[in-house]
Amino acid sequence: MKEIEISTKTTQSIIRCGKGAFEAYAPAYKDKQTFIVTDSNVFGYYRHLLWRTFGDRTPIYILPAGESSKTFRYLREILQKMIDEGMRRNGYVIAVGGGVVGDIAGLAASLYMRGIHLVQIPTTLLAQVDSSVGGKTAIDCKNIKNVIGSFYQPEEVIVDPVFLETLPDREIRCGLGEIIKYGALDKDIYSKLTENEARLKDPAFLEDITYSCINHKANVVRLDERETTGLRKTLNLGHTTGHAFELYYRKKSHGEFVLIGMYYELYIAEKHGVCGGRYAENLKKLILKVIKKAPAYEDVGKAAAMAKYDKKNAQSMRISMVVPGVEGKSAELTLGMDEYIAEIEECAAHIREGK
Repeated sequence: MKEIEISTKTTQSIIRCGKGAFEAYAPAYKDKQTFIVTDSNVFGYYRHLLWRTFGDRTPIYILPAGESSKTFRYLREILQKMIDEGMRRNGYVIAVGGGVVGDIAGLAASLYMRGIHLVQIPTTLLAQVDSSVGGKTAIDCKNIKNVIGSFYQPEEVIVDPVFLETLPDREIRCGLGEIIKYGALDKDIYSKLTENEARLKDPAFLEDITYSCINHKANVVRLDERETTGLRKTLNLGHTTGHAFELYYRKKSHGEFVLIGMYYELYIAEKHGVCGGRYAENLKKLILKVIKKAPAYEDVGKAAAMAKYDKKNAQSMRISMVVPGVEGKSAELTLGMDEYIAEIEECAAHIREGK
């Protein structure tokens, strides 16, 4: 069992990682006032575990599984149920699920009575390596991802690989998208990935790399909790194009779109001389190890235009991207909208031609 602490000027969060973490730490909340938010998939697998751990009278709100649940409607329903259950300011919202559950439950906790205790228990690989850590909460609105939200640190994050045993292969691929992103940001994680390319889905490897990714993110959040210095912006590597494609095509998971976004943005980074050589080729190889083939989408220019909604853009009609640079470092590129769309279309044409 390993522990990581995130201490900032205003908050402190502790992340407990490893086999048995849930059994060791979750029962501590049984005697507190708790309100569980989960989704239909997680509840289907683990309802008996939740009842046994937290008590069968603990109120539970069950979201429909999927990104489409990150809306005002479900946020309002969660808050209304918390009121109906008489939640007090010293109560605990416990998010048990993937990134969607963690995002909306965290936002509800930050709003209710101006903020009550929050515990994250991530059950997907993506949520364990990334979204449950760092205090970003949000819902989607007007076809824009995470546009309404808050920074609100969980008091505790319990990361137990036991939950990965029930994940479908697609959810493992989704998590690997964020893991490979960390590989482009951290030299040690990159080395682990390249040295264990054949073991990317091995449970022992995933447990080890999850801790490494969380540790990297914790170091970033300690220095730039609210994305004010630009350091935390690096964690959005691959996300500008990934989010744009996710909004337009909606056929793959978030992590898969992050990998696809990384692939397209690597092409742009190489074209602008920011990244290249064997390092760029190795990153592409890692990406294709997970998604098999980068898609050459139809209407890719229309999809790329969705990047205008990205929160990193500081200027109207200019697109900001965090892209791989030299090994273990990232770089920021800012392109005009027309140039960005043209280079995304150019990359798609190269994929079609097998280049």
